[in-house]
Amino acid sequence: MLLNNNLTSRISLVAASCLLLSTLPARAQRQQLLFNADWKFHLGDAPGSEQPSAADKGWRALSLPHDWSIEGPYSQQWASATAYLPGGVGWYRKTFAVPAGFRSKQVFIYFDGVYKNSEVWLNGHFLGKRPSGFASFQYELTPYLHTTGPNVLAVKANHSEVADSRWYTGSGIYRNVYLLATAPVHIQPWGVGFTTPQVSASAATGRVSVAFANASTKAITVLVTSTLIDSTGQAVASAQQTVPTRPGANGTASLTFQIKQPALWSAAHPHLYRLRTTLAVAGRPIDEVTEEVGVRSLRFEADQGFFLNGENLKLKGVCIHDDAGALGVAVPPEVWERRLRKLKTMGCNSLRMSHNPHADYLYRLCDRLGFLVMDEAFDEWERGKNKWVAGWNVGTPSQVGAHEYFKEWADRDLRDMILRNRNRPSIILWSIGNEIDYPNDPYTHEVLNTGHNPQIYGKGYLPTHPPASEMGPLARHLVAVAKQADRSRPITAALAGVVMSNFTDYPSALDVVGYNYQEFRYPEDHKQYPNRVMYGSENGMGRAAWTAVDSNAYVSAQYLWTGIDYLGEAGRWPERANGAGLLDMAGFEKPEYYYRQSLWTSAPMLALATTGVPAAGQPAWSHRATASSWNWDAGHPVHVVAFTTNDTTELFLNGQSLGRKTGRQPAWDVPYQPGELRATGYRHGHPVSEAALRTAGPAVALRLSTDYETLAVSAHGLSQLEVTLVDEAGTPVTTATDAITVALTGPARLLGVENGNRDSHEVLTAPQHRAYQGHLLVYVQATGVGPIRVALTAPGLRGTNAELQAK
Repeated sequence: MLLNNNLTSRISLVAASCLLLSTLPARAQRQQLLFNADWKFHLGDAPGSEQPSAADKGWRALSLPHDWSIEGPYSQQWASATAYLPGGVGWYRKTFAVPAGFRSKQVFIYFDGVYKNSEVWLNGHFLGKRPSGFASFQYELTPYLHTTGPNVLAVKANHSEVADSRWYTGSGIYRNVYLLATAPVHIQPWGVGFTTPQVSASAATGRVSVAFANASTKAITVLVTSTLIDSTGQAVASAQQTVPTRPGANGTASLTFQIKQPALWSAAHPHLYRLRTTLAVAGRPIDEVTEEVGVRSLRFEADQGFFLNGENLKLKGVCIHDDAGALGVAVPPEVWERRLRKLKTMGCNSLRMSHNPHADYLYRLCDRLGFLVMDEAFDEWERGKNKWVAGWNVGTPSQVGAHEYFKEWADRDLRDMILRNRNRPSIILWSIGNEIDYPNDPYTHEVLNTGHNPQIYGKGYLPTHPPASEMGPLARHLVAVAKQADRSRPITAALAGVVMSNFTDYPSALDVVGYNYQEFRYPEDHKQYPNRVMYGSENGMGRAAWTAVDSNAYVSAQYLWTGIDYLGEAGRWPERANGAGLLDMAGFEKPEYYYRQSLWTSAPMLALATTGVPAAGQPAWSHRATASSWNWDAGHPVHVVAFTTNDTTELFLNGQSLGRKTGRQPAWDVPYQPGELRATGYRHGHPVSEAALRTAGPAVALRLSTDYETLAVSAHGLSQLEVTLVDEAGTPVTTATDAITVALTGPARLLGVENGNRDSHEVLTAPQHRAYQGHLLVYVQATGVGPIRVALTAPGLRGTNAELQAK
C-alpha cells in the first residue's frame, strides 16, 4: 500500500514516529520514493512525446505538484465556472535511472491525481489512461524498465474541455507522484483494511484484512502479521495467519486481535495508532506496510442523530474545495494545516470533501487534527449538469463533464476512493453524489409544478429532461459497489431536490440522507419517513439554518457552504472566485468566521463587526456586509455587532459606556465618532474577554507575521507570511490596497502571493501584488539549504523583512 510518505518533518502535528519492535526483522524489501523532482513540462500538444527519443530540451524544468491553469492568464474567453482560467493539453516527461535498490524488484509508479484524461508511457510503452482528474492510480513499470541506463516516463493530460466542472479543478499533475519497489510477493495497493467493529472504553476488537499478490513463479506460503503500536512505540495487539499461494495468484488474510484499554480517536482527542502489516516467507520479511489508524465507533440514528464512541455529537461542518487561490490546486500541506487549525478554533469539527476525493495528505491532517470527514465521489452521474460560462446562472451553460465517462469508470473510481481512504479514522461517511437531483439540472418530475422548491433550474416540470426515476437504480448500484469496498461506514448523498427524490427510490437506497438548503423539510420528512436518518449536507450561514440542527435531536449535522472562498463557480467577469467562505482565499478570517465561532464554541471569545444600520423590515445584520473596521463618515449611524460566547457584553465608544446587552450577537446602533470602539465580555459578572476596533489613519508601514522560520528542504518546506498594512499607531488599515514588492535572497522561491480579492487577476508568482482589505499572504518555499531573506516594500511605506532558515 502506498501513501506512507512523510507529511513533512516540520509540521507540528501529532508525533508520527514510533520504535521498531525488537521482535521484528530489521527491514522488509519495500521502498518508496517521492518522485516529484526534475520533470520537464510542455504546454500544448506535442505528438510523439511519449517516445524516449522525442526532443524535450526546450521544455520547462519544474518540480511537482504542478497546476498549469493557475498560471493563467485569466481571460473572459474561458469559463466563469472554472475561474476564467485556461485548460488545454500538457505533457510531462521525466528521465531517470533506476535506484540501485530497485533493480531486482517489481517497480510501480503511483499518481495521487492528474487532471485529467491522463495517459502514461514508459520508454514508449503505453501503461494506461485514467479519465478522472480526482482518482489516484498506479501502473507497474517492471516489464519496460531499463535497470541500467536512462528511462523516460511521459504523461499527457488533456483538459481541452475547459468548462467541464462547476468549480475550478486545475490542470496537470497537481498532486504527489511516488515510485515504489516491492518484492514479487507484496501487499497490493490499498491492500490493508482496518476496522474496529466492537469498541468500548475497556476493550476493542480490531480486524485487519490483507490482500497481497504472489507475482513469483513459485508456490509460496506467506506468513501475514499485523501489529498495532501505540504512540509510545509499544505493541499493544498482534495477530498472524499463514496463507499458501499459487504462482501468479493473489492471497488474502483475515486477522483479528483484542485491544485492551484503547485510546479512542475522537474530534477532541484524535489518538492514533500505527498498524504494521508484514509478509514473511521462510522466516524472512519480504514486504511491510505501516499506516496510522484510529480506534473508534460511530453510528447514526433516525431519532437521535450521530454518535461517536457512544456519545451523541452534533457535526459542525463546512464544505471545502481543493484550491488555495493563487496556488490553484497544487497546494502544499502547510497551507491546509493553517486553514484547518483556524477552522478548528472556530468550532468546526467536520469537513465535507466537496465534490471529489482530495489530496492524500489532507486526510492525514484530518486524522491528526480531529476532523470528521464526509468523503465524496461524484458531482454528476451519467447525465451532465450545467457549467456556467458567462457567470453563475448567466447565459448558455456548458454540458461537458465527468458524466461522459461515468458508465465505464464510475464503479472503479468509487471503489478506489474508498479503498484508498478506508483506514482513515476521520472518515465517517462515503458520499456517492452531490445534487444529482438538482431540479431540472438535469432530472425532472411532475411534482416540480407544485409546492416549495428553493433550488430549481427553469420553471416547473420540464418533460424534455430525463425523469427522476432514473436515479433510484443508479443509486442502488453505487451503494452496492461502495459496500463491497467497505461496510464499516454508512453511505450518503447530498440531495438538492428532496421534494422530487421522495417520489423515487433514491433516498431509500441510502443509509443517511443529506439535505441541501432544505431545512424547512426536516419536520415534515421526519414525520413522514420516521426511519430516515437525515442531516444538513449543505447549508447557508443564517441562524435559522443552525437552529434547525441545534434544536432537533434527529438532525445530526450542518455543513456550511463554504468553509473557504474558492476559485470558480464565479459571477460575471472579472470575478474569478466564489466568496461564500468563512475564510477568504488567503485564509484570513471574515466577520462571519467570528459569528460562527460564537455559535459553535463555548470558550470565552469576543469579536466586533460593523455595518450600516438596517432599514425597517431588513435583517438586523448581513454577515456578508459586515466589516472589522471603525472608519465611517462623521455622524453616520453604524450598526455594531458583537460576536461572543459570553452572557453579557458591554460596548464602549472612546471610553464611554453604551450599555450592556445579553446574547451571542448583541448589537448597538451608534452615531460614528472616530477613536476606539471597545467591548468587554462578562461571565457571571466577571470580565473574561475584550475586543476593539480603532479608527485607522493612512497606512505608513508593513507588519509581518510568519508561521515557520525554519524550513525542511527535504520536504520542500513552506513558510506563509501574513502582511498587514498599519497606520502610525499600528492599527490595521482595512481599506489599504498598496502595491507590495516581495524580494527573496537565498535558497527559496516565491511560490505564490494571494490577497483574497476575488476580482484580482495578478500573476501568482509576480514579485509585486496589491494588498486587499489591508493584507496579503506570501508563500515562500525552500529550494536548498541556507539562510533566506524575504524583504517586503511598498512606495511611501516602511518596509519589513523576515529571516528564514532552510535545513
